[in-house]
Amino acid sequence: MNTQLTLVSHQLCPYVQRAAIVLAEKNIIFKRIHVDLSNKPDWFLRISPLGKTPVLLVDGEPIFESAVICEYLEDTTLPRLHPDNVLQRARHRAWMEFGSAVLNTIAGLYNAADDKVLQDKVVEMRKRFEQIEAVLGDGPYFAGQHFSVVDAVFGPVFRYFDVFDGIADFAIFKATPRVRAWRAALAARPTVRDAVDPDYPHLLQRFLAERGSALSALMNH
Repeated sequence: MNTQLTLVSHQLCPYVQRAAIVLAEKNIIFKRIHVDLSNKPDWFLRISPLGKTPVLLVDGEPIFESAVICEYLEDTTLPRLHPDNVLQRARHRAWMEFGSAVLNTIAGLYNAADDKVLQDKVVEMRKRFEQIEAVLGDGPYFAGQHFSVVDAVFGPVFRYFDVFDGIADFAIFKATPRVRAWRAALAARPTVRDAVDPDYPHLLQRFLAERGSALSALMNH
């Protein structure tokens, strides 16, 4: 790819991470710049109609929404991360959407106003991963030996639990051994590991502590 790529990013955004992982898996050179989403600059709002990250600038032309960015990269660069089979490719896209639903549940967990809502979200989270457990094979990745865009989606999902596990034992993965193995395989992959800055855990801890939620109370106890 001879085009100049810039990934407009936020340090904690999991959707940015999935785009960064796909870029790295394809060995694409790109520039990355962070924006403050609490004080969005005018130039950012001009290129991001929804005011969200990520945005990929392709020779200055903006593409927004992480799924669209990943599909653009799949269409334009090798190696392909999606399966060749059309049906399996559609199935992978469906599980990418499932990953976004899991991120919504995670947000519900860290924003839970009281202990009851927090526990409800923990139960919901366990059920989500039990659904994934039922479709995983022998690994190490979602589609076996081949790293796919689904893996790029779930790497940032699992990263939250590296911090959650230090707050309380929610036993999210107790009944899902294949998910546990998948989580470990993704954590060990350099493209997943390097999709965030070294201070990511500290930034996430600070973000969670400042939510004023039930999880924040556990952290500040």
